[in-house]
Amino acid sequence: MKIFKNGILFVITCCFVWGLPVSIYGQPESRSAESSYTVLAPTKEQKKINDNIVDHLKNRHYLKVRLDDQMSPKILKRFLDQLDPNHSYFYDNDIKEFEVKYLFTLDDALKKGNLEPAFEIFNRYQQRIIERLTYMIDHLENGLEGMNFEIEETLQVDREDLPWPKSEAAMQELWRKRLKSNVLSLKLADKSLEETQETLLKRYQNQLNRVEQNSSDDAFEFYINALALSTDPHTQYFSPHRTENFNINMSLSLEGIGAVLQSEDEYTKIVRLIPGGPAERSQLLKAADRILGVAQGADGEMLDIVGWRLDEVVNKIRGPKGSLVRLEIIPADAADSHQTKVVRIIRDKVKLEEQAAKKQIIEVKRDAKTYKIGIIDIPTFYADFKGMNAGNPDYKSTTKDVQNLLLELQEEGIAGLIVDLRDNGGGSLQEANSLTGLFIGLGPTVQVRNASGRIDIIRDHDPKLVYSGPLVVLVNRMSASASEIFAGAIQDYNRGVVIGEETFGKGTVQSLLPLPKGQLKATTAKYYRVSGKSTQHKGVVPDLYYPSLYSVHDIGESSLPEALPWDKINSIPYQTYYKMEEVIPWLENRHTARNSTSQDYKYVLDRRERNEMMRNKKEISLSEAKRKKELEDADKWRLELENALRLDKGEPPLENVADLKEDDAMDLHNSTVDVKDPVVIEAGETMADFIELLEKKTASR
Repeated sequence: MKIFKNGILFVITCCFVWGLPVSIYGQPESRSAESSYTVLAPTKEQKKINDNIVDHLKNRHYLKVRLDDQMSPKILKRFLDQLDPNHSYFYDNDIKEFEVKYLFTLDDALKKGNLEPAFEIFNRYQQRIIERLTYMIDHLENGLEGMNFEIEETLQVDREDLPWPKSEAAMQELWRKRLKSNVLSLKLADKSLEETQETLLKRYQNQLNRVEQNSSDDAFEFYINALALSTDPHTQYFSPHRTENFNINMSLSLEGIGAVLQSEDEYTKIVRLIPGGPAERSQLLKAADRILGVAQGADGEMLDIVGWRLDEVVNKIRGPKGSLVRLEIIPADAADSHQTKVVRIIRDKVKLEEQAAKKQIIEVKRDAKTYKIGIIDIPTFYADFKGMNAGNPDYKSTTKDVQNLLLELQEEGIAGLIVDLRDNGGGSLQEANSLTGLFIGLGPTVQVRNASGRIDIIRDHDPKLVYSGPLVVLVNRMSASASEIFAGAIQDYNRGVVIGEETFGKGTVQSLLPLPKGQLKATTAKYYRVSGKSTQHKGVVPDLYYPSLYSVHDIGESSLPEALPWDKINSIPYQTYYKMEEVIPWLENRHTARNSTSQDYKYVLDRRERNEMMRNKKEISLSEAKRKKELEDADKWRLELENALRLDKGEPPLENVADLKEDDAMDLHNSTVDVKDPVVIEAGETMADFIELLEKKTASR
């Protein structure tokens, strides 16, 4: 998953509207004589916005961005890759022409407010994409009967690192294979040739209609975000419409399914699920699933949305609370793009109460002893700021809720505590600070360095420890931002043991800067742990490793282009609790021994390795027999893996892979803590090891 590779992130609780065609400095836009696209040109207003953004990047961005001959190639490459990520529309000669003209001159043009280079490139893009879509439509209208699926040939599905086609013959051969691949995928999904022809004609005609509706605002937004995203992955231009929808995102007040989406190539892909949202509660979707179709209600027509703009997809998925939406998806670990399934989700608001922390107790037996271990699952760092500011004593916040849960768990006699931050994408910095304060005395929790180099230290000012016993923190690749601040502080203070995998690595702060119209979300500061280490890029490295199904290559800050690097500043004084240099090796030996014979551990590693193999697959066969064999082998492999796990748990084996429930519950938050989750079980065993070690040390004094 390459976030911001081809699209901008949007939460499905929002909608946005692209602008209509605008005039060129008050003059009508012209129509190309060669094709049906509108020749677009910049407006005076866009020039003003450009000037403001250039100024903000120079003076307010964390990097104090300078437009020069080093930045210019980055901007050009980003712009071309945003328009044509799979190198399938432009010709090699187009790219060479743009490089001769603009490789080292875009910086000068931007500083002068000259947007003509951007519009020249965008207009060429429109011309090329219309040529390709028209080519596909013409071939489809001539029928599909002549395709031969018996011969062996392949299609490069990932062309990101391949050159653009050098000739018309090469371009037509590429698109002949793309059409054949699309037809074969639908054929393998049991579609007739007539159904396939109808589906693909609609798909390409819809894409053609959308291209012909592109406006000057679309061209400007693509280009100015190529500039913004060439600085870092989180700096982004919001047009007035997108500003409105960004504000809706932040309030989570509009009904939808609760998922963050991005465009990737022609697909809409799920980046993450919002804690407490309908999609997460349903357990039917997961990160990296791709959406092919959207249907309204139980009987509505399934609209093919391949190639649609992200805003239009959002508008189709969003809808009134209580209504049903059906999504046709390609699961993230599908062996082939034709392996689709339809999921049904009831739209709803993302409710604060659904995001609230929750508790559970598990028991771990060791010889004659039984340890009661408390678990607190925190899906996000939330706070009802409105209620807080109004003086409402019943306002909800992560820290308040966790404090109450801690008191309840201690009354129930827990011997240790597990805090589960898996899939917690962050939230309120204030809550990360105050939550850390429940487990430490007075002291700093995080450092923040701004663009001018000034460092602010955020501290816990309450000397009270609400919980002082042994602590384990669970994290995974989707633990980000505020989660990393909490986990990093617990690790630095030697207050507890962090288990899981390297976290997301988002250690930057963004601010919304005003523009004549719209806003610029710019990176203006960076987080550092009390030890001086940045959480940026590397994230928090756990003390004990336990994998998840998330790919570190597709998810996380290190996977994003232009991500700011890891670095370090001076440490600040803080106290430590346990002697972790003695504790961690002791725990690791037992952790490793258990996992060497754990079928659950092997299951995750095997599925992750398989997903990685599929991710690295650069080409697919266009032979029907070979594709069927690959799918049969994939189903056989998955069935054997699942049955090995079921056998280990004493469950009856499945006869068919179709009987498999694709809920991946271990990666999702449920309404209650899943005490059968193998990661929770391992965390409980580690906690028992931790308690035993502390008891031995106490007895030896």
